[in-house]
Amino acid sequence: MSNSYKSGLVWFRRDLRAYDHAALHHALQACETVYCVFVFDKAILDELPSRTDRRVAFIHDSVVKLDERLRQLADRQMPVLHVLHDVAADAIPRLARALGVEAVFANRDYEPDAVARDSAVSDALAGAGIAFHDFKDQVIFERDEVLTNKGTPYGVFTPYKRAWLQAVTPAHIEAFSIEVAPDQMPAQAPALPSLNDLGFDAGNLDALPIETGAAGGEAAFEDFQARINRYKALRDFPAKKGVSYLSVHLRFGTVSIRQLVSYAQAQGGEGAETWLSELIWREFYQMVLWHRPDVVTKSFKPEFDALKWDDKPEWFQAWCEGRTGYPLVDAGMRQLNETGYMHNRLRMVVASFLTKDLGIHWFEGERYFAAHLNDYDLAANNGGWQWAASTGCDGQPWFRIFNPVTQSERFDPEGKFIRRYVPELTKVPDKFIHAPWTMPDEKQQDSACVIGRDYPRPIVDHAVARERTLARFKAIGSDD
Repeated sequence: MSNSYKSGLVWFRRDLRAYDHAALHHALQACETVYCVFVFDKAILDELPSRTDRRVAFIHDSVVKLDERLRQLADRQMPVLHVLHDVAADAIPRLARALGVEAVFANRDYEPDAVARDSAVSDALAGAGIAFHDFKDQVIFERDEVLTNKGTPYGVFTPYKRAWLQAVTPAHIEAFSIEVAPDQMPAQAPALPSLNDLGFDAGNLDALPIETGAAGGEAAFEDFQARINRYKALRDFPAKKGVSYLSVHLRFGTVSIRQLVSYAQAQGGEGAETWLSELIWREFYQMVLWHRPDVVTKSFKPEFDALKWDDKPEWFQAWCEGRTGYPLVDAGMRQLNETGYMHNRLRMVVASFLTKDLGIHWFEGERYFAAHLNDYDLAANNGGWQWAASTGCDGQPWFRIFNPVTQSERFDPEGKFIRRYVPELTKVPDKFIHAPWTMPDEKQQDSACVIGRDYPRPIVDHAVARERTLARFKAIGSDD
Protein backbone atom coordinates (compact mmCIF):
# COMPACT_ATOMS: atom_id res chain seq x y z
CA MET A 1 0.00 0.00 0.00
CA SER A 2 1.12 3.54 -0.64
CA ASN A 3 -0.05 4.78 2.78
CA SER A 4 2.09 4.44 5.85
CA TYR A 5 0.54 4.39 9.30
CA LYS A 6 1.90 4.35 12.81
CA SER A 7 -0.76 1.81 13.77
CA GLY A 8 -3.59 -0.17 12.21
CA LEU A 9 -6.25 -2.71 13.17
CA VAL A 10 -6.89 -5.96 11.28
CA TRP A 11 -10.52 -7.07 11.56
CA PHE A 12 -10.83 -10.83 11.09
CA ARG A 13 -14.22 -12.12 9.93
CA ARG A 14 -14.70 -15.14 7.66
CA ASP A 15 -10.92 -15.49 7.24
CA LEU A 16 -9.74 -17.24 10.41
CA ARG A 17 -6.15 -18.00 9.46
CA ALA A 18 -2.81 -16.20 9.75
CA TYR A 19 -1.32 -17.21 6.41
CA ASP A 20 -2.05 -16.04 2.86
CA HIS A 21 -4.32 -13.36 4.32
CA ALA A 22 -4.75 -10.22 2.24
CA ALA A 23 -5.77 -7.76 4.97
CA LEU A 24 -3.14 -8.96 7.44
CA HIS A 25 -0.47 -8.80 4.74
CA HIS A 26 -1.31 -5.23 3.79
CA ALA A 27 -1.58 -4.07 7.39
CA LEU A 28 1.84 -5.50 8.23
CA GLN A 29 3.26 -3.79 5.16
CA ALA A 30 1.69 -0.42 5.91
CA CYS A 31 1.74 -0.08 9.71
CA GLU A 32 4.45 0.17 12.34
CA THR A 33 2.11 -1.41 14.89
CA VAL A 34 -0.68 -3.87 14.04
CA TYR A 35 -3.55 -4.84 16.33
CA CYS A 36 -5.96 -7.69 15.55
CA VAL A 37 -9.63 -8.17 16.42
CA PHE A 38 -12.46 -10.64 15.97
CA VAL A 39 -16.04 -9.80 16.96
CA PHE A 40 -18.65 -12.33 17.94
CA ASP A 41 -21.33 -10.15 16.44
CA LYS A 42 -24.48 -9.93 18.52
CA ALA A 43 -26.36 -8.76 15.44
CA ILE A 44 -25.84 -12.28 14.07
CA LEU A 45 -25.61 -14.46 17.17
CA ASP A 46 -28.71 -13.07 18.86
CA GLU A 47 -30.80 -14.26 15.91
CA LEU A 48 -29.65 -17.89 16.15
CA PRO A 49 -32.38 -20.23 17.40
CA SER A 50 -30.05 -22.54 19.35
CA ARG A 51 -27.48 -21.93 22.07
CA THR A 52 -25.63 -25.09 21.00
CA ASP A 53 -24.96 -23.97 17.43
CA ARG A 54 -22.14 -26.09 15.98
CA ARG A 55 -20.95 -23.18 13.86
CA VAL A 56 -20.39 -20.93 16.85
CA ALA A 57 -18.40 -23.73 18.49
CA PHE A 58 -16.35 -24.16 15.29
CA ILE A 59 -15.71 -20.42 15.05
CA HIS A 60 -14.80 -20.11 18.72
CA ASP A 61 -12.25 -22.91 18.59
CA SER A 62 -10.84 -21.53 15.35
CA VAL A 63 -10.50 -18.07 16.93
CA VAL A 64 -8.62 -19.61 19.87
CA LYS A 65 -6.25 -21.28 17.42
CA LEU A 66 -5.92 -18.08 15.39
CA ASP A 67 -4.78 -16.23 18.50
CA GLU A 68 -2.28 -19.00 19.23
CA ARG A 69 -0.84 -18.63 15.74
CA LEU A 70 -0.70 -14.84 15.98
CA ARG A 71 1.16 -15.18 19.28
CA GLN A 72 3.70 -17.42 17.56
CA LEU A 73 4.17 -14.93 14.74
CA ALA A 74 4.51 -12.03 17.18
CA ASP A 75 6.64 -14.02 19.67
CA ARG A 76 4.23 -13.16 22.48
CA GLN A 77 3.04 -15.10 25.53
CA MET A 78 -0.14 -13.09 26.11
CA PRO A 79 -3.19 -12.81 23.80
CA VAL A 80 -2.64 -10.78 20.65
CA LEU A 81 -6.16 -11.07 19.25
CA HIS A 82 -8.84 -8.83 20.75
CA VAL A 83 -12.02 -10.94 20.90
CA LEU A 84 -15.19 -8.98 21.50
CA HIS A 85 -18.83 -9.94 22.04
CA ASP A 86 -20.69 -6.92 20.74
CA VAL A 87 -22.43 -5.43 17.74
CA ALA A 88 -19.59 -5.27 15.23
CA ALA A 89 -20.81 -2.09 13.54
CA ASP A 90 -20.41 -0.30 16.88
CA ALA A 91 -17.50 -2.22 18.35
CA ILE A 92 -14.97 -1.79 15.54
CA PRO A 93 -15.05 2.04 15.45
CA ARG A 94 -15.03 2.09 19.26
CA LEU A 95 -11.99 -0.18 19.51
CA ALA A 96 -10.20 1.66 16.70
CA ARG A 97 -10.62 4.95 18.59
CA ALA A 98 -9.57 3.39 21.90
CA LEU A 99 -6.39 1.95 20.39
CA GLY A 100 -5.66 5.17 18.53
CA VAL A 101 -5.15 3.44 15.18
CA GLU A 102 -5.08 5.36 11.93
CA ALA A 103 -6.57 2.63 9.73
CA VAL A 104 -8.68 -0.53 9.84
CA PHE A 105 -7.97 -3.40 7.45
CA ALA A 106 -10.46 -6.14 6.52
CA ASN A 107 -11.20 -8.68 3.82
CA ARG A 108 -14.39 -8.15 1.85
CA ASP A 109 -17.65 -9.96 2.49
CA TYR A 110 -20.25 -9.87 -0.28
CA GLU A 111 -23.45 -10.71 1.59
CA PRO A 112 -25.93 -7.80 1.65
CA ASP A 113 -25.99 -7.47 5.44
CA ALA A 114 -22.19 -7.55 5.56
CA VAL A 115 -21.93 -4.91 2.83
CA ALA A 116 -24.29 -2.65 4.79
CA ARG A 117 -22.37 -3.29 8.02
CA ASP A 118 -19.02 -2.48 6.41
CA SER A 119 -20.43 0.70 4.90
CA ALA A 120 -21.63 1.81 8.33
CA VAL A 121 -18.25 0.98 9.88
CA SER A 122 -16.40 2.85 7.14
CA ASP A 123 -18.58 5.93 7.66
CA ALA A 124 -18.11 5.83 11.44
CA LEU A 125 -14.36 5.46 11.06
CA ALA A 126 -14.19 8.30 8.56
CA GLY A 127 -16.00 10.51 11.04
CA ALA A 128 -13.18 9.82 13.48
CA GLY A 129 -10.48 10.42 10.89
CA ILE A 130 -9.65 6.71 10.58
CA ALA A 131 -9.18 5.06 7.17
CA PHE A 132 -10.91 1.82 6.18
CA HIS A 133 -9.19 -0.49 3.69
CA ASP A 134 -10.82 -3.68 2.42
CA PHE A 135 -9.39 -6.37 0.17
CA LYS A 136 -10.37 -9.30 -2.00
CA ASP A 137 -9.50 -12.52 -0.17
CA GLN A 138 -12.24 -15.19 -0.15
CA VAL A 139 -12.52 -15.46 -3.94
CA ILE A 140 -10.20 -15.33 -6.95
CA PHE A 141 -12.54 -13.03 -8.90
CA GLU A 142 -15.10 -10.71 -7.33
CA ARG A 143 -17.87 -8.31 -8.24
CA ASP A 144 -17.26 -6.97 -11.77
CA GLU A 145 -14.04 -8.83 -12.55
CA VAL A 146 -15.64 -11.49 -14.78
CA LEU A 147 -18.32 -10.08 -17.08
CA THR A 148 -19.78 -10.91 -20.48
CA ASN A 149 -18.53 -9.21 -23.64
CA LYS A 150 -21.42 -6.78 -23.18
CA GLY A 151 -20.17 -5.84 -19.73
CA THR A 152 -23.06 -7.54 -17.93
CA PRO A 153 -23.02 -10.25 -15.24
CA TYR A 154 -23.31 -13.86 -16.31
CA GLY A 155 -26.60 -15.59 -15.59
CA VAL A 156 -25.52 -19.12 -16.55
CA PHE A 157 -22.59 -21.00 -15.09
CA THR A 158 -20.91 -22.63 -18.10
CA PRO A 159 -19.97 -19.42 -19.96
CA TYR A 160 -18.95 -17.86 -16.65
CA LYS A 161 -16.63 -20.78 -15.96
CA ARG A 162 -15.13 -20.50 -19.42
CA ALA A 163 -14.45 -16.78 -18.92
CA TRP A 164 -13.10 -17.42 -15.41
CA LEU A 165 -10.61 -19.98 -16.66
CA GLN A 166 -9.49 -17.67 -19.45
CA ALA A 167 -9.00 -14.77 -17.03
CA VAL A 168 -7.08 -16.46 -14.21
CA THR A 169 -3.31 -15.90 -14.13
CA PRO A 170 -0.54 -16.90 -11.70
CA ALA A 171 -0.82 -13.44 -10.12
CA HIS A 172 -4.42 -14.14 -9.11
CA ILE A 173 -3.45 -17.19 -7.06
CA GLU A 174 -0.16 -15.96 -5.61
CA ALA A 175 -0.13 -16.23 -1.83
CA PHE A 176 0.14 -13.14 0.39
CA SER A 177 3.23 -13.27 2.58
CA ILE A 178 2.86 -12.73 6.33
CA GLU A 179 6.02 -11.26 7.89
CA VAL A 180 5.85 -9.79 11.38
CA ALA A 181 8.62 -7.44 12.50
CA PRO A 182 9.82 -7.54 16.13
CA ASP A 183 7.33 -5.83 18.45
CA GLN A 184 4.99 -5.09 15.52
CA MET A 185 2.08 -6.91 17.21
CA PRO A 186 1.46 -5.85 20.82
CA ALA A 187 0.18 -8.36 23.37
CA GLN A 188 -2.42 -6.08 24.92
CA ALA A 189 -5.60 -8.08 24.32
CA PRO A 190 -7.71 -9.36 27.23
CA ALA A 191 -8.22 -13.08 27.77
CA LEU A 192 -10.46 -14.71 25.18
CA PRO A 193 -14.07 -15.22 26.30
CA SER A 194 -15.34 -18.77 26.58
CA LEU A 195 -18.38 -20.11 24.75
CA ASN A 196 -20.26 -19.85 28.02
CA ASP A 197 -19.24 -16.20 28.27
CA LEU A 198 -20.86 -15.74 24.87
CA GLY A 199 -24.04 -17.47 26.02
CA PHE A 200 -23.41 -20.68 24.04
CA ASP A 201 -22.64 -24.29 24.83
CA ALA A 202 -20.00 -26.28 23.01
CA GLY A 203 -22.52 -28.05 20.79
CA ASN A 204 -22.00 -31.50 19.35
CA LEU A 205 -18.98 -31.06 17.11
CA ASP A 206 -18.20 -34.75 17.58
CA ALA A 207 -21.29 -35.67 15.54
CA LEU A 208 -19.21 -34.86 12.46
CA PRO A 209 -15.56 -34.82 13.51
CA ILE A 210 -14.38 -31.43 12.32
CA GLU A 211 -10.85 -30.37 13.14
CA THR A 212 -11.08 -26.62 13.57
CA GLY A 213 -8.84 -23.72 12.64
CA ALA A 214 -6.22 -23.44 9.93
CA ALA A 215 -4.61 -26.67 11.13
CA GLY A 216 -7.94 -28.43 10.60
CA GLY A 217 -8.27 -26.93 7.15
CA GLU A 218 -4.75 -28.03 6.24
CA ALA A 219 -5.38 -31.55 7.53
CA ALA A 220 -8.60 -31.87 5.54
CA PHE A 221 -6.86 -30.55 2.43
CA GLU A 222 -3.95 -32.97 2.80
CA ASP A 223 -6.39 -35.86 3.21
CA PHE A 224 -8.22 -34.82 0.06
CA GLN A 225 -5.02 -34.54 -1.97
CA ALA A 226 -4.58 -38.30 -1.65
CA ARG A 227 -8.08 -38.80 -3.10
CA ILE A 228 -8.43 -35.97 -5.59
CA ASN A 229 -7.78 -38.12 -8.67
CA ARG A 230 -10.93 -40.13 -7.81
CA TYR A 231 -13.04 -37.06 -7.09
CA LYS A 232 -15.02 -37.09 -10.33
CA ALA A 233 -15.77 -40.80 -10.06
CA LEU A 234 -16.79 -40.82 -6.39
CA ARG A 235 -18.16 -37.38 -5.54
CA ASP A 236 -21.84 -38.22 -6.15
CA PHE A 237 -21.98 -41.27 -3.87
CA PRO A 238 -22.79 -40.31 -0.26
CA ALA A 239 -21.70 -43.68 1.16
CA LYS A 240 -18.20 -43.20 -0.23
CA LYS A 241 -15.45 -40.82 0.82
CA GLY A 242 -15.38 -38.91 -2.43
CA VAL A 243 -15.77 -35.19 -1.68
CA SER A 244 -13.20 -32.81 -0.18
CA TYR A 245 -15.03 -31.97 3.10
CA LEU A 246 -13.49 -28.49 2.82
CA SER A 247 -16.71 -26.49 2.55
CA VAL A 248 -16.82 -25.48 6.23
CA HIS A 249 -13.19 -24.39 6.03
CA LEU A 250 -13.89 -22.33 2.93
CA ARG A 251 -16.88 -20.78 4.67
CA PHE A 252 -14.86 -19.57 7.64
CA GLY A 253 -11.58 -18.97 5.84
CA THR A 254 -9.55 -21.61 7.64
CA VAL A 255 -8.17 -22.49 4.21
CA SER A 256 -7.03 -20.17 1.43
CA ILE A 257 -8.92 -20.24 -1.84
CA ARG A 258 -5.71 -19.23 -3.64
CA GLN A 259 -3.95 -22.27 -2.20
CA LEU A 260 -6.75 -24.59 -3.32
CA VAL A 261 -7.01 -23.21 -6.86
CA SER A 262 -3.24 -23.21 -7.26
CA TYR A 263 -3.09 -26.86 -6.26
CA ALA A 264 -5.97 -27.87 -8.54
CA GLN A 265 -4.37 -26.20 -11.53
CA ALA A 266 -0.97 -27.72 -10.84
CA GLN A 267 -2.41 -31.19 -10.20
CA GLY A 268 -4.47 -31.43 -13.39
CA GLY A 269 -6.45 -34.49 -14.43
CA GLU A 270 -10.20 -35.01 -14.45
CA GLY A 271 -10.50 -35.20 -10.67
CA ALA A 272 -8.77 -31.88 -10.05
CA GLU A 273 -10.53 -30.25 -13.00
CA THR A 274 -13.94 -31.33 -11.74
CA TRP A 275 -13.13 -30.06 -8.25
CA LEU A 276 -11.89 -26.75 -9.64
CA SER A 277 -15.23 -26.44 -11.41
CA GLU A 278 -16.95 -26.71 -8.02
CA LEU A 279 -14.73 -23.94 -6.65
CA ILE A 280 -15.74 -21.81 -9.63
CA TRP A 281 -19.42 -22.53 -8.89
CA ARG A 282 -18.79 -21.01 -5.47
CA GLU A 283 -17.44 -17.83 -7.06
CA PHE A 284 -20.27 -17.75 -9.58
CA TYR A 285 -22.84 -17.64 -6.80
CA GLN A 286 -20.85 -14.96 -4.94
CA MET A 287 -20.90 -12.89 -8.13
CA VAL A 288 -24.64 -13.41 -8.54
CA LEU A 289 -25.35 -12.33 -4.97
CA TRP A 290 -23.21 -9.22 -5.37
CA HIS A 291 -25.06 -8.09 -8.50
CA ARG A 292 -28.48 -9.34 -7.44
CA PRO A 293 -28.91 -9.02 -3.67
CA ASP A 294 -32.66 -9.31 -4.24
CA VAL A 295 -32.24 -13.07 -4.83
CA VAL A 296 -32.06 -13.52 -1.06
CA THR A 297 -35.86 -13.49 -1.01
CA LYS A 298 -36.88 -13.31 -4.68
CA SER A 299 -36.38 -15.49 -7.74
CA PHE A 300 -33.30 -14.88 -9.87
CA LYS A 301 -35.70 -15.12 -12.82
CA PRO A 302 -38.36 -12.57 -11.80
CA GLU A 303 -41.16 -14.22 -13.74
CA PHE A 304 -41.04 -17.14 -11.32
CA ASP A 305 -42.06 -14.94 -8.41
CA ALA A 306 -45.56 -15.55 -9.78
CA LEU A 307 -45.37 -19.29 -9.05
CA LYS A 308 -48.13 -20.56 -6.81
CA TRP A 309 -46.48 -22.66 -4.12
CA ASP A 310 -48.33 -24.99 -1.78
CA ASP A 311 -48.86 -24.23 1.89
CA LYS A 312 -48.42 -27.62 3.57
CA PRO A 313 -46.86 -27.19 7.03
CA GLU A 314 -47.26 -30.87 7.84
CA TRP A 315 -45.43 -31.87 4.66
CA PHE A 316 -42.66 -29.40 5.38
CA GLN A 317 -42.29 -30.76 8.91
CA ALA A 318 -42.10 -34.31 7.59
CA TRP A 319 -39.37 -33.22 5.16
CA CYS A 320 -37.45 -31.47 7.94
CA GLU A 321 -37.56 -34.54 10.16
CA GLY A 322 -36.80 -37.12 7.46
CA ARG A 323 -40.26 -38.71 7.45
CA THR A 324 -41.25 -38.42 3.80
CA GLY A 325 -41.28 -42.16 3.05
CA TYR A 326 -38.56 -41.73 0.40
CA PRO A 327 -35.44 -43.32 1.92
CA LEU A 328 -32.69 -41.26 0.26
CA VAL A 329 -34.51 -37.99 1.03
CA ASP A 330 -35.04 -39.04 4.64
CA ALA A 331 -31.43 -40.20 5.04
CA GLY A 332 -30.15 -36.88 3.74
CA MET A 333 -32.32 -34.85 6.08
CA ARG A 334 -31.41 -36.99 9.08
CA GLN A 335 -27.73 -36.63 8.25
CA LEU A 336 -28.19 -32.86 8.28
CA ASN A 337 -30.08 -32.86 11.56
CA GLU A 338 -27.62 -35.18 13.28
CA THR A 339 -24.33 -33.77 12.01
CA GLY A 340 -24.82 -30.33 10.45
CA TYR A 341 -23.49 -31.74 7.18
CA MET A 342 -25.19 -32.99 4.05
CA HIS A 343 -23.55 -34.53 0.99
CA ASN A 344 -23.77 -32.27 -2.06
CA ARG A 345 -25.70 -34.76 -4.22
CA LEU A 346 -28.25 -35.11 -1.44
CA ARG A 347 -28.62 -31.34 -1.16
CA MET A 348 -29.87 -31.38 -4.74
CA VAL A 349 -32.10 -34.40 -4.15
CA VAL A 350 -33.81 -33.08 -1.03
CA ALA A 351 -34.16 -29.58 -2.50
CA SER A 352 -35.76 -30.95 -5.65
CA PHE A 353 -38.07 -33.08 -3.53
CA LEU A 354 -39.24 -30.15 -1.39
CA THR A 355 -39.87 -27.85 -4.34
CA LYS A 356 -40.86 -30.24 -7.11
CA ASP A 357 -42.54 -33.12 -5.23
CA LEU A 358 -44.03 -31.26 -2.26
CA GLY A 359 -44.51 -27.97 -4.10
CA ILE A 360 -43.16 -25.92 -1.19
CA HIS A 361 -41.36 -22.61 -1.78
CA TRP A 362 -37.58 -22.94 -2.05
CA PHE A 363 -37.17 -20.14 0.52
CA GLU A 364 -38.53 -22.43 3.26
CA GLY A 365 -35.87 -25.03 2.54
CA GLU A 366 -33.14 -22.44 2.17
CA ARG A 367 -33.94 -21.08 5.63
CA TYR A 368 -33.92 -24.58 7.13
CA PHE A 369 -30.48 -25.24 5.66
CA ALA A 370 -29.36 -21.83 6.93
CA ALA A 371 -30.22 -22.88 10.47
CA HIS A 372 -28.58 -26.32 10.32
CA LEU A 373 -25.63 -26.44 7.89
CA ASN A 374 -22.18 -26.16 9.43
CA ASP A 375 -20.93 -24.72 6.15
CA TYR A 376 -23.90 -22.43 5.53
CA ASP A 377 -22.98 -19.78 2.99
CA LEU A 378 -25.75 -17.47 1.80
CA ALA A 379 -24.55 -17.17 -1.80
CA ALA A 380 -24.00 -20.89 -2.39
CA ASN A 381 -27.05 -21.99 -0.44
CA ASN A 382 -29.38 -19.55 -2.17
CA GLY A 383 -27.90 -20.37 -5.55
CA GLY A 384 -28.22 -24.10 -5.00
CA TRP A 385 -31.82 -23.89 -3.82
CA GLN A 386 -32.89 -21.68 -6.71
CA TRP A 387 -31.09 -24.02 -9.13
CA ALA A 388 -33.01 -26.98 -7.72
CA ALA A 389 -36.30 -25.07 -7.83
CA SER A 390 -35.62 -23.90 -11.43
CA THR A 391 -36.09 -20.26 -10.40
CA GLY A 392 -32.38 -19.46 -10.53
CA CYS A 393 -29.26 -19.59 -12.69
CA ASP A 394 -29.72 -22.71 -14.74
CA GLY A 395 -29.29 -23.38 -18.43
CA GLN A 396 -31.64 -26.38 -18.19
CA PRO A 397 -35.42 -26.06 -18.55
CA TRP A 398 -37.70 -25.98 -15.54
CA PHE A 399 -39.13 -29.41 -16.27
CA ARG A 400 -35.97 -31.11 -14.95
CA ILE A 401 -37.36 -32.94 -11.90
CA PHE A 402 -35.29 -35.43 -9.91
CA ASN A 403 -36.95 -38.79 -9.28
CA PRO A 404 -36.04 -39.62 -5.67
CA VAL A 405 -36.18 -43.37 -6.30
CA THR A 406 -33.95 -43.41 -9.36
CA GLN A 407 -31.53 -41.01 -7.66
CA SER A 408 -31.38 -43.48 -4.78
CA GLU A 409 -30.84 -46.46 -7.06
CA ARG A 410 -28.07 -44.67 -8.93
CA PHE A 411 -26.12 -43.02 -6.11
CA ASP A 412 -26.69 -45.37 -3.16
CA PRO A 413 -27.23 -48.64 -5.05
CA GLU A 414 -26.65 -50.95 -2.09
CA GLY A 415 -28.46 -48.68 0.35
CA LYS A 416 -25.42 -48.30 2.61
CA PHE A 417 -25.98 -44.61 3.22
CA ILE A 418 -29.72 -45.09 3.67
CA ARG A 419 -29.27 -47.80 6.29
CA ARG A 420 -26.78 -45.65 8.20
CA TYR A 421 -29.28 -42.84 8.77
CA VAL A 422 -32.60 -44.68 8.49
CA PRO A 423 -32.12 -47.68 10.79
CA GLU A 424 -35.77 -48.72 10.38
CA LEU A 425 -34.72 -49.99 6.96
CA THR A 426 -31.68 -51.96 8.15
CA LYS A 427 -33.15 -55.36 7.36
CA VAL A 428 -34.96 -54.36 4.17
CA PRO A 429 -33.53 -56.30 1.18
CA ASP A 430 -31.53 -54.37 -1.39
CA LYS A 431 -34.28 -55.00 -3.93
CA PHE A 432 -36.71 -52.87 -1.91
CA ILE A 433 -34.43 -50.44 -0.07
CA HIS A 434 -35.10 -47.57 -2.48
CA ALA A 435 -38.90 -48.01 -2.52
CA PRO A 436 -39.79 -50.03 0.59
CA TRP A 437 -43.53 -49.49 0.13
CA THR A 438 -43.35 -51.93 -2.78
CA MET A 439 -42.40 -54.82 -0.45
CA PRO A 440 -44.99 -57.58 -0.14
CA ASP A 441 -46.59 -57.79 3.31
CA GLU A 442 -44.62 -60.93 4.13
CA LYS A 443 -41.34 -59.20 3.32
CA GLN A 444 -42.32 -56.25 5.48
CA GLN A 445 -42.89 -58.55 8.43
CA ASP A 446 -39.63 -60.41 7.81
CA SER A 447 -37.74 -57.10 7.60
CA ALA A 448 -39.31 -55.69 10.79
CA CYS A 449 -40.39 -52.76 8.67
CA VAL A 450 -44.12 -52.53 8.22
CA ILE A 451 -44.87 -49.55 6.02
CA GLY A 452 -47.11 -47.09 7.81
CA ARG A 453 -46.03 -48.41 11.20
CA ASP A 454 -42.24 -48.70 11.29
CA TYR A 455 -41.53 -46.42 8.34
CA PRO A 456 -43.85 -43.89 6.68
CA ARG A 457 -45.71 -44.42 3.47
CA PRO A 458 -44.60 -42.03 0.72
CA ILE A 459 -45.96 -38.61 1.54
CA VAL A 460 -46.76 -38.04 -2.14
CA ASP A 461 -46.78 -40.06 -5.33
CA HIS A 462 -43.82 -38.83 -7.37
CA ALA A 463 -45.54 -39.26 -10.74
CA VAL A 464 -48.58 -37.26 -9.58
CA ALA A 465 -46.39 -34.62 -7.94
CA ARG A 466 -44.38 -34.24 -11.13
CA GLU A 467 -47.49 -33.44 -13.13
CA ARG A 468 -48.54 -30.86 -10.53
CA THR A 469 -45.13 -29.19 -10.80
CA LEU A 470 -45.30 -29.08 -14.58
CA ALA A 471 -48.73 -27.50 -14.32
CA ARG A 472 -47.42 -24.99 -11.77
CA PHE A 473 -44.75 -23.74 -14.12
CA LYS A 474 -46.94 -23.87 -17.22
CA ALA A 475 -49.51 -21.71 -15.42
CA ILE A 476 -47.23 -18.70 -15.56
CA GLY A 477 -46.73 -19.13 -19.29
CA SER A 478 -43.00 -19.83 -19.19
CA ASP A 479 -41.31 -21.90 -21.86
CA ASP A 480 -37.71 -21.11 -20.87
